[in-house]
Amino acid sequence: MVAESAGVDVSTVSRVLNGSPDAVARAASTETVALIRDWAARLDYRPNPHAKSLRTARSNLVGVLVPRLSDIVLATVYEGIEDAAARHGLATFVMNTYDRPDEQRARAELALSRRVDGLIIGDAHSDAAFVDEMAARKIPFVLVSRHAGDHPSVTCDGYRGGRLVAEHFLQSGHEKVGVIAGEPFASTGIDRTAGLVDHYRQAGIEVSVVHSAFDTAGGHEAAERLLRRRPRPTAVFAVNDFAAIGALGAVRDAGLRPGEDVAVAGYNDTPLASELPLPLTSVRSRTHDMGVRALALLVSVMEGGEPASERLDPELIVRASTAPGHGRRAGSPTGPRLEPRMTAVRPRL
Repeated sequence: MVAESAGVDVSTVSRVLNGSPDAVARAASTETVALIRDWAARLDYRPNPHAKSLRTARSNLVGVLVPRLSDIVLATVYEGIEDAAARHGLATFVMNTYDRPDEQRARAELALSRRVDGLIIGDAHSDAAFVDEMAARKIPFVLVSRHAGDHPSVTCDGYRGGRLVAEHFLQSGHEKVGVIAGEPFASTGIDRTAGLVDHYRQAGIEVSVVHSAFDTAGGHEAAERLLRRRPRPTAVFAVNDFAAIGALGAVRDAGLRPGEDVAVAGYNDTPLASELPLPLTSVRSRTHDMGVRALALLVSVMEGGEPASERLDPELIVRASTAPGHGRRAGSPTGPRLEPRMTAVRPRL
């Protein structure tokens, strides 16, 4: 009916209403596309995805697994995935696994029961056990945010990000440093911690490392443990912003001045970082781009390709929580007061 009303072939209507933007541009002129969509709206036509999947043997559906979508970083990654999926004519849905292997498997099976064309996995553990199982079953998938094994992934270069923090701390005179390393099974925390620790070891300095959950409560408790150590650290690097915010609270609760007695840096540069009473130094990662690139990688996998993993460059945003230059005077009763400011430090290639 749409084709008859618009005076075009049925195949043209199909390509315009069902194709990706690139396919639509090749299928018809701008005027014809507008005419077809106008008639489709008048006739209240909507493609039937179930009928389409029976014909093509594809659902055009992508399942996404994340630990918690309440995490602003993962929510932004998912926005990137969803935006890119729409441009490819795909639909997505997301499920929380809470970083529990049994939940990972249960949610994956639920996604597969809905005949998804592929999975984007944002909760891979470093042992790669779960993703190895998916690979053995020939299920198309890519990893995002974390990497595991040799499976295709899109991540921020956490090692380089940790190194940027190490360079900044050393330039500020900090030789007593602690790291809140996150969960021991997540490549994000592993890489970011290694980047800082390795750089300090090259300078002949050992660093204190403690693990915690990726949240404010975990960061607070881990920072308390670090602050009880002797010598007490003058700087703390938390591998995500929420843990860093918890660390700021622990420094304050210990009667110390965040940014002066103890410098604190985080990771991901979430929107909250610059708006805190003491703006937080943080490593910026391109989370939305990560989602966009992960979807593109998955499309390549679904088409039979073997795409290479991608690591996006980080950028250190320096703010008042690390008060540059205070490391040599950390613990002194007074010191110059810095107004909140921001400096971008790009990685050394």
